[in-house]
Amino acid sequence: MAHTIMFGIQKGGVGKTMTSGVTAFLLKEEGFRVLAVDMDSQGNLSQFLSGVEDLAEFEGETVLEAIKKGDAKPYIKMIDDQLHLLPADDYLATIPQFLFREYKGNPSLALKSCLESVQGYYDYIVIDTPPALSEQTINALGVANDVVIMFETSKFCYSAVPRFIETIEAAKERINPDLRIAGILRTLADSRRSDSTMMVNLIAEDYPDLVFDTVIHRRATTGRLPIYGLAESPESKQAFSYHAKFLKELKSRVSQ
Repeated sequence: MAHTIMFGIQKGGVGKTMTSGVTAFLLKEEGFRVLAVDMDSQGNLSQFLSGVEDLAEFEGETVLEAIKKGDAKPYIKMIDDQLHLLPADDYLATIPQFLFREYKGNPSLALKSCLESVQGYYDYIVIDTPPALSEQTINALGVANDVVIMFETSKFCYSAVPRFIETIEAAKERINPDLRIAGILRTLADSRRSDSTMMVNLIAEDYPDLVFDTVIHRRATTGRLPIYGLAESPESKQAFSYHAKFLKELKSRVSQ
């Protein structure tokens, strides 16, 4: 069965899509079969991994339709033999309408239900989530084995972390007893700024058993990945260096 890892926090601009996309890609590069699931109606993960600019290309063939049908298999797109994508588009924002008016099962477990048909094929399922405690996020918590809490080194994100932990604990109690926190990943850190460094240290002091040792620092080469792509980027080796260290830690934690 696939091990499912979601990236989340109810805050935008924290590197969720970049980190989930690069994680899926690096796992694939190590020879694992990986399904990336885009649960954000912005569809940035879908664009990032597929190279498709216009999300209209996915219309009618997205994670929304997979959830409505109760089967992800017909809607999965092949990026290559090892990396597959369940894409999203703007219409995913309408999912609460379907879940609370038409869905017959537990609305928090609709994503879990639709992924059951493919769980046996993949080694890892990586889920990107929106910057809000939406039905998309709750459904990701309903199917995930482990959650990576994204912490962008700012005061607003610092305030969001304990609230997100409370949400994870509630999901564990009510819908997914096997859910675990893999850790808190400090992202977009800027060593030139004292406030960023302070936040890097403060979150480590508050959650010493949860923070990953790896800190993802701001780097121009990483920011250019959506432009140049993952596989063909001349800067990819440098861009991936922090994420490769994080992935090593992540695999160690989720295998325990």
